[in-house]
Amino acid sequence: MKKVAISGAVGALFAVAATSAFAQSSVTLYGLVDNAIRYQTNAAAGGSDQVSMTSGPETHSRWGLRGSEDLGDGLSAVFRLENGFEAFNGQLHESNTIFSRQAYVGLSSNKWGSLTFGRQYAPAYDTLGDVFDPLTVGNYWQNSWMYNGVGSYLTVNNSVKYKGTFDNLSIDALYGFGNQPGSVGLGATYAVELTYAYGPAQLNVGFQQVSVPTSATGSSVGNNIGSAINGGKNTFYHVSGAYQLNQDIRLLAGWLHGQDQTGLTDYNMQQGGAPALHGFSRNRIDDTYYVGANWQATAPLLFTFAYYYGQTRNALLLDGSLGRGTNQSATVLAEYSFSKHTEVYGIADWARGTGAFSADYPGGVDANNKATNNIGRTNQLGLAVGLRKMF
Repeated sequence: MKKVAISGAVGALFAVAATSAFAQSSVTLYGLVDNAIRYQTNAAAGGSDQVSMTSGPETHSRWGLRGSEDLGDGLSAVFRLENGFEAFNGQLHESNTIFSRQAYVGLSSNKWGSLTFGRQYAPAYDTLGDVFDPLTVGNYWQNSWMYNGVGSYLTVNNSVKYKGTFDNLSIDALYGFGNQPGSVGLGATYAVELTYAYGPAQLNVGFQQVSVPTSATGSSVGNNIGSAINGGKNTFYHVSGAYQLNQDIRLLAGWLHGQDQTGLTDYNMQQGGAPALHGFSRNRIDDTYYVGANWQATAPLLFTFAYYYGQTRNALLLDGSLGRGTNQSATVLAEYSFSKHTEVYGIADWARGTGAFSADYPGGVDANNKATNNIGRTNQLGLAVGLRKMF
C-alpha cells in the first residue's frame, strides 16, 4: 500500500508538471476550403468559351498547423506547417510537396520581432498579399498576371526571415540560401520590405533579387525550371500605398517593376493553350501600375475594385524577335459573409493584351478548327461565383 501511495503521489506530481508545461504551449489547426464555378471567354484556341470548377479568385484551399511555446520574458518558440491543395479535385497545389505554402520554425520576441527558418513566403508576398494589393495577389491569370514573372520566387526554400515592428516602421527581410557548391550567391534570394504607417496612411517599398542557376534543384527557388543563363538575375521592386479614407473605404495604389535576365518570364506569363515561343529575352523589363479600393458597403457585404496596367519591353515576340507590349485588367469582387467563417462571393474580370502580351492568350485555329501556333483573340471576360469556408 505504501508503494502504491508513493507511486500515486509521484504520478500526481508529474501530472501537475505536465499540465503546467502544456498550459504554456499551443497548437492550432486552421485552414480554408474555397471552390468556385467560373465562366470564361477565349479560354482555349479559337476563342472558345469554358465553364469550369476552380479555386477562388483570391484564396487557394489550404490547411495548416501553427504553434508556439512560451519561453518566458516575452520570448516564444514558434512553428508553422501549411499545405495547399485544390478542393475541386483533392490534389496538392504543388505536386510532391505536402507543405508547399510554408514550413518553418523559429523564435518570436514581443520586443524584438521574429526570426524564422525554413520554407517561407517572400516579404513581397507578405506585404502585397496582406495589405497593399486590392486582390491580395489573386489566383486567376486575369487578376494576377503582373506577378507571373516573380511568382515562382514568392515562396522561398532554405530561408532565414526576420520580421519586426518599431513604432510606425515595420521591417520584413529574408535571405534564401542557394545551396550550390562552389558559389555562395548562386541560387540565393535577397529580399526586404519596409512599411511606414502614419495615421490612416501606409507607405511601403520593397526589393527582391534571385540569382537563378541553370538547375534550380536544391536552391532557394526549389525545383523550378532553371535559368537559361546560369546565375541569371530576376529582380523585383515596388512602391505601394494604402489610405483608410473612412471606416468603410480603403484606397490602394502601387507600382511594380521587374527585370528578368533568366529567359523565364516570357514563358511564365503565358496561359494554357498559348502559342509556343522560341528563344528567350536576356533582359525583359516589366512595369505595372495599379489602383484599387475596398468598400465595406454593409456589415456582411464587401466590394473590391482593382485595375492593373502593365507595360513590357525587350519581351519575346511570337516570331522570335524582341519587342514591347501592354496588358490591362479590371476586376470587381463582391463578398457576402454569413458568419465570421463562411462567405459566398461573385467576381467579374476583364483582361486585354497587345504586342508581346498577345502571345500570352490562347492561340488561334486553322480552317479545320485545329490549334495553330498563331495569336488568337487577346481579350477575355470572366465571371465566377463561389463559397469559402474557413476554420
